[in-house]
Amino acid sequence: MSRSSTPAPGSVLLVDDDRALCELLAEGLGQRGFSVTFTTSPAEVEGLLQANHFDVVLTDLTMPGLDGIELCSRLAGPRRLPVIVITAFGSLETAVRAIRAGAYDFLTKPLDVEVVALSLERAVSHRALHREVERLKLAVGETRRFGELVGGSASMLSAYELVERAAPSDAAVLITGESGTGKEVVARSLHERSKRSSGPFVSVNCAALPEALLESELFGHVKGAFTDAHASRPGLFAEARGGTIFLDEIADMPIALQPKLLRALQQRTVRPVGSDREIEVDARLVTATNRDIEASIADRAFREDLFYRINVIHIEMPPLRARGGDILLLARHFLERFSKQMNKPLEGFDQSASERLLEYAWPGNVRELSNCIERAVVLTRGPAITSDDLPEKVRAYRPSHVLLASDDPTELVSLEEVERRYVLRVLEAVQGNKTKASQILGLDRKTLYRKLELYRPS
Repeated sequence: MSRSSTPAPGSVLLVDDDRALCELLAEGLGQRGFSVTFTTSPAEVEGLLQANHFDVVLTDLTMPGLDGIELCSRLAGPRRLPVIVITAFGSLETAVRAIRAGAYDFLTKPLDVEVVALSLERAVSHRALHREVERLKLAVGETRRFGELVGGSASMLSAYELVERAAPSDAAVLITGESGTGKEVVARSLHERSKRSSGPFVSVNCAALPEALLESELFGHVKGAFTDAHASRPGLFAEARGGTIFLDEIADMPIALQPKLLRALQQRTVRPVGSDREIEVDARLVTATNRDIEASIADRAFREDLFYRINVIHIEMPPLRARGGDILLLARHFLERFSKQMNKPLEGFDQSASERLLEYAWPGNVRELSNCIERAVVLTRGPAITSDDLPEKVRAYRPSHVLLASDDPTELVSLEEVERRYVLRVLEAVQGNKTKASQILGLDRKTLYRKLELYRPS
């Protein structure tokens, strides 16, 4: 038995009765960053496994005393250790036997060290992902939740802390983040944890109503104030008395209506449409937007004084692509919900599905993930969700990169194309916030807008 001392991206146990081959592979793999322990005696394998940590086993198929198929059966099951089988007698029948025994891969002699290293890298990554999936499965039941919010990433824990600290007060809260990140769920969580939890939670989407109707919805109207005003109506601010009013898509509120909202917040009174008297209101204000509200202020589409009034406490919801392992936590959460609703018990996600879910960028965030898992639960025919059950765009997605690593002149691009890719990558990194993107790029916003117009497909 011998061990190479090179620092490793993965620890390998090599089992082969050909000592010369073991030494050759240990040297070649060691040069590529692997830590290799080898033995020419299958009888030593159990002791080595108990005394050392290994990420993968590379074993010969035909050896005296214990062949690779039997070894594979022992390791791939209970230990869940990936096993790569090597043999000089490659055949379809032998490959099928190895795979059925739980082999991760099957290689034939003569061996190419580069091919072996690539197979080992994949096996190590496979095991690391499997461990992460198992960890996340255990974590689902222990994860802190606020309503439907699930996650243990640093950004989500920070959001949870802000919710807990802000909830007891009556301070106005502005929640920002991309569409589908759970802004309304945060608003409801603030309400449920506040001293106003016994009061109503009233929600309105400012982008869904025209200006005249939105004013009436918020502040109410008196009978005869306008056509079809057949009876007086108190308005949502009045209905939210003692509770919370949530104004979603606040950045889309018409500019003409914003001074009236500002006055209502400052004076704690509203004037119904068509009325000549003020009505006192007592509701906590929570607002949300998926737009760059500071850019709207600069464009004179949103009042700066109103912004400071609604932005006493700011909670920013991270995009799903920035939440790491939360993707699998949420996927498991939705799987349990939908499988229960459909009375369709499922074990979880296989490795391929987990990999696709983690790689995808989720532009629609948590809402898109929920839709994806519901679809998969409906379509799957097996005991677990596989990559074939996921939408085509999730299965086919590959992360984009700005930098070019090729030396092939035919694959190189113009400086203009490099700039385009970099600008779009920066914009993606800041979740579409053009103010932040322009600061990072060193451009004024008008120049950035002009470039984005040029990049838009015709």
